[in-house]
Amino acid sequence: MKKWIRRLAVLLLALLLIPLAALSFIVLTYYRVVRAQPGSLPVPVYAGPLGSQVNVFSGTGGYPWLCPHNSPAATVPFGMVRLAPDTASLFIKKPALNLSGYYYGDNKILGFSHTRLMGAGVVEGGNFRILPTRKERMTGGQHPVMTRFSHTYETAFPGYYAVRLPEEDILVELTATGHTGIHRYTFPPSVPPQILFEATSALGKGKCRESHCRLLPDSGEIEASIRYYGGFSSRYDGLDLFCVLRFSRPFQSAALWNGDALYEGGFSVSGENTGACLNFSAGEPVEVRLGLSSVSVANARMNLDEEAGTLSFEEIYDRARNAWEERFGAIRVAGGTESDRRIFFTALYRTFQLPTQFSDVNGDYRGFDKEIHRSEGRPYFTDMSLWDTFRSVHPLYNLIARDEQNSMIRSLIEMAKIGGSLPRWPAGCGYSGSMFGTPADMMITEAWLKGVRDYDIETAWFYMRRSALEGPPVDVRCARRNGLEYYLKYGYCPDDLMKGSVANTLEFCWADYSLSLLAASLGKQNDAELLGRHARFYRNLWNPETGYFQPKDSAGTFSSNFKPDILTYIDFKEEYTRAFVEGSAMQWRWGVPFDGDDLVRLLGGAESFVKELEKYMEGVNPKLGDWNPGPYYWHGNEPYFHAPYLFLHAGRSDLTQKWVRWILKNKYADNYVGLEGNDDCGTLSAWYVLSALGLYPVAGTDRYWIGSPLFDRADLRLDEGRVLTITAENNTPENCYVKALYLNDEPHSIDFLYHHEIENGGSLRFVMSPTPAE
Repeated sequence: MKKWIRRLAVLLLALLLIPLAALSFIVLTYYRVVRAQPGSLPVPVYAGPLGSQVNVFSGTGGYPWLCPHNSPAATVPFGMVRLAPDTASLFIKKPALNLSGYYYGDNKILGFSHTRLMGAGVVEGGNFRILPTRKERMTGGQHPVMTRFSHTYETAFPGYYAVRLPEEDILVELTATGHTGIHRYTFPPSVPPQILFEATSALGKGKCRESHCRLLPDSGEIEASIRYYGGFSSRYDGLDLFCVLRFSRPFQSAALWNGDALYEGGFSVSGENTGACLNFSAGEPVEVRLGLSSVSVANARMNLDEEAGTLSFEEIYDRARNAWEERFGAIRVAGGTESDRRIFFTALYRTFQLPTQFSDVNGDYRGFDKEIHRSEGRPYFTDMSLWDTFRSVHPLYNLIARDEQNSMIRSLIEMAKIGGSLPRWPAGCGYSGSMFGTPADMMITEAWLKGVRDYDIETAWFYMRRSALEGPPVDVRCARRNGLEYYLKYGYCPDDLMKGSVANTLEFCWADYSLSLLAASLGKQNDAELLGRHARFYRNLWNPETGYFQPKDSAGTFSSNFKPDILTYIDFKEEYTRAFVEGSAMQWRWGVPFDGDDLVRLLGGAESFVKELEKYMEGVNPKLGDWNPGPYYWHGNEPYFHAPYLFLHAGRSDLTQKWVRWILKNKYADNYVGLEGNDDCGTLSAWYVLSALGLYPVAGTDRYWIGSPLFDRADLRLDEGRVLTITAENNTPENCYVKALYLNDEPHSIDFLYHHEIENGGSLRFVMSPTPAE
């Protein structure tokens, strides 16, 4: 009997210790990987003076469910090509932990692919992957080749990425133009290079169908076309992509693959898993240039010829570097710490990686009807995370990228003409349907009110008004206001008839408020008054007994299943979370930034409002990127990251200044974590840029909240040569309070500012103090 007891004890101990040992091994491996610092790899090119202050690895790590999902991709502003390594770990054999394809905690590289979204919470891209390797490792596509890497032998800056693959002693260098990816592979002199090209590669669970890979022996090129189904593109029957590969020197032999089958001497394959193996003689580095298009192989070749042509690798990188320096030069800052400046320029860098300039060099692009169109005079953009970016990214563009903002709005209008409604998350050539509401209403309205007006506003108004008051005549499921009929009938979205009832109601009200401003600007007074009334519908969900926006059914009864401090991400009990989206009732309590004065009244006046908001802010998790953000203020998601500015509506500018400075210092970092959550295509980054300047937009309006500037001086390059200079006298970490503000040397309120006051440039002079203004 004792023998069996001992055996059982040993078995139980083993069952306990084996998982513990495995977990310890995983954790130790992870920390060994992330402790290595990039930058020590010597490379033959250099960053620009402002680009040298950018940490392109920031936002590539952290807890996977809160990872910012950024990438160190070599790319140019708004480029279609985002050329980067796709990484994997010892335990997960495909990119999984960072949705952009590169996770800082990984230690394996699958190859270098040309497409991805940056900072988004959806997997899309990883197309046309290339891996340099040794000749003896020729393989079919069903068996992915991986190679180890270390951050110690890795470096990158805007427009350039490099890594040495230690197992093979290969130096990989990447740069890009808008539609081309440029690879340079330097092998040991005696090693014959092999290049593996995966035509059907994809990140995550993405799939490619209808792929064709063709070898052109006369020119030494490869052509490929795919229909790709990713996290977004699978929602609209796939995205067609085309490429042409060109090599710096002839290959000695080649084989195509289709699944496990290799075809040496073959010229064309078709299937769902295709690619090519190319063998070169030992000697000089091998350059691979890939031209990309959504239109055709011919257009991919045209993009390659026009953008890269006969330019050298260094010349192409010089152009990429200069393009980034031009963007960074839009805002010059002085003062702050070195870390502050690195975080600032890294954030500014992230705001220009999306949207995507989708049109080719001749203006051709594939539209929402899958047909080929031509954009005349302006580029066509897609991949707009509008539900996120309308809050901070597009307001930043209204200051320093107005020309591109005009092009983006024109693109949205073209999408609506084909699809029937303005999209809320256009991706590639279709509606993704991600998130909810009609954020294009706020994005376009704010641009118009701020003087960005090179588009047909009446056509835009037609689609915005229809979405707000009627809904599209056909079921444009991926762009309409879901529950609009209930919203118009009841004055709110009833909880018994739809999910997300509170969140949708508040977002609809925000859009209606914004549209009422646009209608007034266009002289449409009746619409302005009607939409202004609708903008107050949020009051119908305010429960004065609980002091929260609370779900209500179609009979007008508030839900009894109500717990304001439950977190949607962690607590999955639907009866408590179904009315909210990506947040708790406590977080959505502050969801009417367009009418902060009324929110103060709903909470019983300034004193009560400040008490509740201060309690909410003080509940913030102080750790950056912690695994559990909690039900209080969380700087990792969009619906509530305006909250610290709401103190201004209760006359407490000092608390806005205090908390904005605290967030700037504690919720951003110059490391691989970098941010509190998903960057959502630059949205969190733009929050930092704007707040560090001392201004933050009331999105969808022409108004700014005033905060606490981080730098001693900032010069914003507006259009037509105008400059806005922002200075902060007596500025120190302790002097976070604004004692006085002067606009063009005239005293100004320290609470709010209107765009027309700064649109012609001029000066904003903050006088800082260690104590709040009286």
